[in-house]
Amino acid sequence: MKRALITSLLILTAALLLSVAVGSASIAPADWWNFLLGRGGADQEMLATILFSLRLPRTLLVALSGAALAGSGAAYQGLFRNPLADPYLIGVAAGAGLGAVIAMSVRFPYGLAGLLAVPLAAFGGAVISVLLVYRLARHGHDLPTANLILAGVAVSSFATALTSFLMLRASGELRRALVWLLGGSTLSGWLPVLALLPYAALGLGTLLTMGHALNVLQFGEEQAQQLGLPVARTRRIIIIAATLTTAAAVSFTGVIGFVGLIVPHLVRLLWGSDYRRLLPLAMISGASLLLGADVLARVVLAPQEIPVGIITALLGAPFFLWVLSQRGRPA
Repeated sequence: MKRALITSLLILTAALLLSVAVGSASIAPADWWNFLLGRGGADQEMLATILFSLRLPRTLLVALSGAALAGSGAAYQGLFRNPLADPYLIGVAAGAGLGAVIAMSVRFPYGLAGLLAVPLAAFGGAVISVLLVYRLARHGHDLPTANLILAGVAVSSFATALTSFLMLRASGELRRALVWLLGGSTLSGWLPVLALLPYAALGLGTLLTMGHALNVLQFGEEQAQQLGLPVARTRRIIIIAATLTTAAAVSFTGVIGFVGLIVPHLVRLLWGSDYRRLLPLAMISGASLLLGADVLARVVLAPQEIPVGIITALLGAPFFLWVLSQRGRPA
């Protein structure tokens, strides 16, 4: 665990530094070094504005969102005992997206109260979606894989259709909603970070305490109940915490697929499936992955930016197909 944690933190540190350094305004490493030493001269104020008002808030927002998506993805996979479960495939992200678009259409004033209204609406949409998927997919005491995926597709399609209808009726918010649905945020500054932070901290902090419970749930709900785990209460806590983190991330960085699906797989391949290690390592790795994707989104067609959701889909879809092919091969 110690070696894996150190490795993950080093990768995250490199991703954070790269995210802060790379952007539409090209700044040489020597200029950054002079700025840190206080020798920027006339450019000191400009560099301070770029660093503290633009790039650092964006970097922290993306890192928190990546950690939220990966952590909730790992929790959903453990709860449903299904490696295909993630916030994107089981409809949670689409439900959160619908709630967020509804909140955007109200046109709350730009401020902390308005920013908090968006994740609250997204959380409501996400909770309704995950409860519908869980109710539709459950067969007695079992949760078959096919039922879970089909229910998730159905709920996602319904939520996406409603979202599209609202966007067609929108006017000024259309461009913001479109960019957001492709995985990108039109918000800047520290207010989005401050609005996301309490949701992410509460949700991820709760999930970190659920590692042992998720390990026990891998034996099945009946066996877990016999081992003394309050299954119903534990299930509710995990669903609420994972849905909260997903809704918060979706609210500020858009619908970003594959992070919650791919990162837990990578962590399992590298460091095992013990959820006491998997959850924190997935959160750290999710932050690193989304930061790397965000950097690519800035530089691929520079100076134009492309939505980060496109990057994660282009990287995640081939990896997902590779995972499926590996799982299908005989040992």
